[in-house]
Amino acid sequence: MFRYSSSSVVTALLVLTVPVVAHSESLTVISFGGATKAAQEGAYFKPFEQSGAGKVVVGEYSGELSKVKAMVDVGQVSWDVVEVESPELLRGCEEGLFERLDPALIGDSNSYLPGAVSECGVASYVWSMVLAYNSNKVAAAPTSWADMWNLQQFPGKRGLRKGAKYTLEVALLADGVKQDDLYKVLGTKEGVDRAFHKLDQIKPSIQWWEAGAQPPQWLAAGDVVMSAAYNGRIAVAQKEGSKLAISWNGHLYDPDHWAIVRGSPNKALAERFIVFASQASGQKSFSTQIPYGPIRKDVLAQLPADTLAQLPTAQANLSEGQLVDATFWVDHGEELEERFNAWAAR
Repeated sequence: MFRYSSSSVVTALLVLTVPVVAHSESLTVISFGGATKAAQEGAYFKPFEQSGAGKVVVGEYSGELSKVKAMVDVGQVSWDVVEVESPELLRGCEEGLFERLDPALIGDSNSYLPGAVSECGVASYVWSMVLAYNSNKVAAAPTSWADMWNLQQFPGKRGLRKGAKYTLEVALLADGVKQDDLYKVLGTKEGVDRAFHKLDQIKPSIQWWEAGAQPPQWLAAGDVVMSAAYNGRIAVAQKEGSKLAISWNGHLYDPDHWAIVRGSPNKALAERFIVFASQASGQKSFSTQIPYGPIRKDVLAQLPADTLAQLPTAQANLSEGQLVDATFWVDHGEELEERFNAWAAR
């Protein structure tokens, strides 16, 4: 919100100049692309431009902090707002890659899910890694991660994300570890060994994916019999007519966040964008375009029942899931990814 002198001269000048200044400003927002970016365009980017705040220049990346770090280190920052996963938000905040945010910017924190507002970011939506399958390609529906290891009942390839994060959790859940104990077990050498031993059992049958668009494509084509996948990607494929389905049992959910790159030349406009994208109207629009959960508590009650049923944060689905432990992956991610890469290359 702009605050100026009440002088009539200043007011007159503002009437003449504010629209010109607003439209001359440009904000670069970097997201993960794909179906999520399309929903962000409709819910946030275009409406923000139409509000007169400024032009939004949209780009995409794979979430790697190295690009952000390179900009900050040399002091040539061309990105303003970036979408980041929870571990990267924590890591980037610790390393001074993101601007500190005033939590008062978006109002009462009680209006948002726990953890949505943090030192360097504001959550944008809640996504989930789920077990997905093609109902036309299986004789019976898989109901848990353990079914991914059941090669006799479900012969064929199965898709997993090529990385330690989420994959090690899935392996331990498939091996019978309770959700409440998941990160306690994964935090031990024995637990890590147990996860890799479990992966050894189906390694020849794994088809590794690196892009979120791959699992629904592979499932629709019959290249894999089941796959770990982002719930929103599966929902988009369902809208397009694919007979894909989800088992919510043991899903791994986590928010993505908006963060401002330290040294952004448009910090004030970036803050305005984050405030804008945190309002109920935009959150509702986003979740109706792609079923990722809103971070505002009041939005859930505004969504139709068929949309609500597809959201990770709907109570029925949330009760079956496990929040990804971002702090764990900040503390152990580098070593576990190194071990995973070495294991996958063998």
